[in-house]
Amino acid sequence: MKYISTRGQAPALSFEDVVLTGLAPDGGLFVPQTLPQFSREDITSWAGLPYNELALKVISPFVAGAIPAADLKGIIDASYSDFRHRAIAPLVQSGHNEWILELFHGPTLAFKDFALQFLGHLLDYILDKRGQKVVIMGATSGDTGSAAIEGCRRCKNIDIFILHPHGRVSDVQRRQMTTVMSDNIHNIAVEGNFDDCQNMVKASFGDQSFLPDGRQLVAVNSINWARIMAQIVYYFWAALSVGGPHRAVSFAVPTGNFGDIFAGYLARGMGLPVEQLVIGTNANDILHRCISANDHSKKPIEHSLSPSMDIMASSNFERLLFDLYGKNGAAIDTLMASLNAGSVSQLDPTALAQARKVFSSYRLDDAETLQVISDEYESSDYLLDPHSAIGLQAGRQCRRSSATPMICLATAHPAKFPAAVMQAGYPENPALPHHMADLFEREERYHVETNDLSKVQAYMAANITV
Repeated sequence: MKYISTRGQAPALSFEDVVLTGLAPDGGLFVPQTLPQFSREDITSWAGLPYNELALKVISPFVAGAIPAADLKGIIDASYSDFRHRAIAPLVQSGHNEWILELFHGPTLAFKDFALQFLGHLLDYILDKRGQKVVIMGATSGDTGSAAIEGCRRCKNIDIFILHPHGRVSDVQRRQMTTVMSDNIHNIAVEGNFDDCQNMVKASFGDQSFLPDGRQLVAVNSINWARIMAQIVYYFWAALSVGGPHRAVSFAVPTGNFGDIFAGYLARGMGLPVEQLVIGTNANDILHRCISANDHSKKPIEHSLSPSMDIMASSNFERLLFDLYGKNGAAIDTLMASLNAGSVSQLDPTALAQARKVFSSYRLDDAETLQVISDEYESSDYLLDPHSAIGLQAGRQCRRSSATPMICLATAHPAKFPAAVMQAGYPENPALPHHMADLFEREERYHVETNDLSKVQAYMAANITV
């Protein structure tokens, strides 16, 4: 299996090289040259498999020729061994033919554990084999950082630098990052927003001259192909749980950076009968405006009660555009330059029509999100975090057919966002699971930095272990 860039100017790479490279040299994102295909008979034969065994079936074609099957099985088994539910990703029925897929039973209580636990063990394997040390640089709007730190903190060949927008993540999200005291972990609170952090990461990948000789950056954000690949699995898992592939299914996904829902799009392309993919956004609604009104213009970011979605530059949307534009890398290079410069804010009508066959979208502001949390708790005693509430309501508002199961992705545990949950009327501070009950008693350590790339890079260079 080889991987190509969405911009069309970078050489094709092997799986291991793609994992270590992250952003392509031409500024694009890597995607598989060909997408693995599974027949209905293949998918049917997987019914009843435990999650880790299903993951091996789905992931193996992407890794073919790079990692022996026994080693890949060991990486997958280790990745999900610390999840706190035996089902790994349990489904809870929330209405007629409507389900909530709980993706928050991992070590940091967020869906990103599915990919980042896997990526941490995968990096350990690759770097040990190569005798190589690397530097992880990532930006987080809340959950990626803690999941990356938890997934990689034991890796002896990695220094980790995670940038988060200062004062714009929840207290729980921040403390999950800043209370891990391993010497190889560094948290940087940037006085800006998430897009500022993400732009610093992209710029640093483009020019890595600030690093010591022999070191390279590795991405843990969803620009890293391995993250998208690992998330494809739970779409197959959920569909099989409600009768797929013998019946079509639909999914509703709260999304900011488009990685999670793009994994569902890939699952559809691999043979899973997905009827509809619903994009749920908060007030930072560039994805909703693009799908519903062909308006891809950027606006100032609003700080919301669903901070993990406070994003106006959805990196993984480029991967979808590459597919919609017929895998024309030159066209994507031109389009992205125009979109980023603000000179073009619309998609080609033919490409948009193709997207609308699969995608629907919906937007909720903070008041509407709180109402959904309140209504769901009052009617069913089920407590949602603000991101999952957006996904659930988007699925309900955009659903095309009540005969098709709608699976709404619950992406975080409500205890990660206690202020929002209590503002919605929940009578007490939602309890953290017992393994992190002392989170607010732990020592914190992080570095606050101005919104200045050169200062961030200087801090990193001074703190990389020799």
